[in-house]
Amino acid sequence: MDQRHPLTDGALDAAADTFERLRPRLFGIAYRVLGSVSEAEDVVQDVWVRWQDTDRSAVRDHGAFLARIATRLAINVAGSARVRREAYVGPWLPEPVDTGVDPQVGAERGEALELAVLLVLERLNPVERAAYVLREAFDYGYDEIADMLQLSQANTRQVVSRARKRLSAERREPVDPSRHRRLLEAFVAAARHGDVAALEQVLSADVVAYADGNGMRGVARLEITGAGRVARVTAFAQKFFPGAEYGVVDANGQPCLLLVRDGAAVALVSATVGPDGIDGLYWVLAPEKLRAYERSARRGAGRP
Repeated sequence: MDQRHPLTDGALDAAADTFERLRPRLFGIAYRVLGSVSEAEDVVQDVWVRWQDTDRSAVRDHGAFLARIATRLAINVAGSARVRREAYVGPWLPEPVDTGVDPQVGAERGEALELAVLLVLERLNPVERAAYVLREAFDYGYDEIADMLQLSQANTRQVVSRARKRLSAERREPVDPSRHRRLLEAFVAAARHGDVAALEQVLSADVVAYADGNGMRGVARLEITGAGRVARVTAFAQKFFPGAEYGVVDANGQPCLLLVRDGAAVALVSATVGPDGIDGLYWVLAPEKLRAYERSARRGAGRP
């Protein structure tokens, strides 16, 4: 015979409903702070465990309460993640997330979502990163952010201002989305055929390419610069991934190149665009990061 009290069951159901409604936002906060799908998923799971053990009758604002837990947990994870990334082999890039099925990743706006921006955010300390994300991506008030980060409002404003200045000094100006897509599609067509000359035409002279393979054989461990060198390396992908299918997907709020072979992603490439063409290429090749991308696609589509 089932001995569970119906009120207890009802309270837990209500808690689960609240949590599920807020889950995309919690994931969005954690993901932007950590740049990792898998680490953000772990944070969200930890938030759920703590939410079950909370006296919810004493919580006035469930959304703010859960966001505070997610933010603090993400800051703690970011500290330990920094140590692990120091031992990473080659350039470290954020794990991409599929925004074709989950367009905002829990945010009202797409701020701090592009791979290139997440990479710049990594140069901030975890508290600066969290403050910037909460303000710019989720539009929390300074009083709310101060409470989440356990800072004074004046200090919170300073932290956000400092983060903004660092981001504006290092990030590129946004370009027209249609131009971005046209350049990427031209890049994809040239890469599919290994056409070095056509690739050079869509790349800026000082383009920089980063490849995250975490020690994979044949993957460059240093950034590659210059249109000629980047074009030749990109054309080589045809031989590095024989039989791969080339397509354009929405990842991190932008069109990206996805290479799929035998039903599995083998590379995802994000591009930044400047006045003279594509000026940054970010190749995610590490298998564990590509599996995280595929999980994000299933999560957004409601598939297990």
